[in-house]
Amino acid sequence: MEIRSSSFFIILIIFVSTVIQAKADSVYCSNPASRCYGKYIQCPYECPSTSYENRKAKVCHVNCDSPVCKSHCKCKKPNCNSPGSACYDPRFIGGDGIVFYFHGKSNEHFSLVSDTSLQINGRFIGHRPAGRTRDFTWIQALGILFNSHSISLEATKAATWNSEVDHLKFSYNGEELVVPEGALSSWYSPEKEVKVERVENKNSVIVTLKDTAEIMVNVVPVTKEDDRVHHYKVPSDDCFAHLEVQFRFFSLSPNVDGVLGRTYRPDFENPAKPGVAMPVVGGEDKYRTTSLLSPDCSTCLFSPETGSNEETTSQTEILTLDCTRGASAGYGIVCKK
Repeated sequence: MEIRSSSFFIILIIFVSTVIQAKADSVYCSNPASRCYGKYIQCPYECPSTSYENRKAKVCHVNCDSPVCKSHCKCKKPNCNSPGSACYDPRFIGGDGIVFYFHGKSNEHFSLVSDTSLQINGRFIGHRPAGRTRDFTWIQALGILFNSHSISLEATKAATWNSEVDHLKFSYNGEELVVPEGALSSWYSPEKEVKVERVENKNSVIVTLKDTAEIMVNVVPVTKEDDRVHHYKVPSDDCFAHLEVQFRFFSLSPNVDGVLGRTYRPDFENPAKPGVAMPVVGGEDKYRTTSLLSPDCSTCLFSPETGSNEETTSQTEILTLDCTRGASAGYGIVCKK
């Protein structure tokens, strides 16, 4: 009797697993330049969908340029301990996986990523307590130039933090953009080259630039615990709401520049000293721009007219979007069963 019962449960588990896998998305890697070109890669049963159908669930991600050609589950918010992240006061993790700090200066703008068809600037806010020689700084806003489009997103100023209030403000091509509150609500540009999707009711979004980048953004305050540990001595009338960001790039050129962008060059040698608790890199003069949406730093490369002819590096991730929504990246096509 026990043997029959065990056999029944084994068969049931196999059946359920088969049903789940049958409903899972698969991704066809359609970019001839990718390592997994021509292969169908199925999503794991733990996260069977490539879209955020449940705001608490993880999503299936396929990197068609990976040597192993497998899918994996990923979180929908920035991971501040993974490559491509920019969090805290600002701590970056480069494309090479090396941690470094770039402090910039309060109320100024700096080029984070600069390529021929993509420019991402950051506006830094900050505070300098009495007796300090530099500002404590955080990234308050991102300005993005993508082909002929401009997008900005910023954390709005608040005296005290209230998680029930949305602290995100958007613009697109110079006009205010309203993305309805609510998890999974989304907005597309008219040409469907830009997508903004909320992954929580408020304060968390993913911005997708077709064939180019995915930017996960979360708004957070400087907490009392942060203030205590780091001795920020923030004033009582400003919680310094700022952005936690993680970037995924899909088609950077080998000459990409910017505070973070240069770490994705195939030949980049990071100046951050290994073994140092807070390896700080400079370069404020090289990366400073005159405004949030200006590509005018001395090292900026943005030139959309020539960007389409540039060679791209294989050290970038490959975007996979659901082609049934009209926004396929062309590198990976989602196939639903």
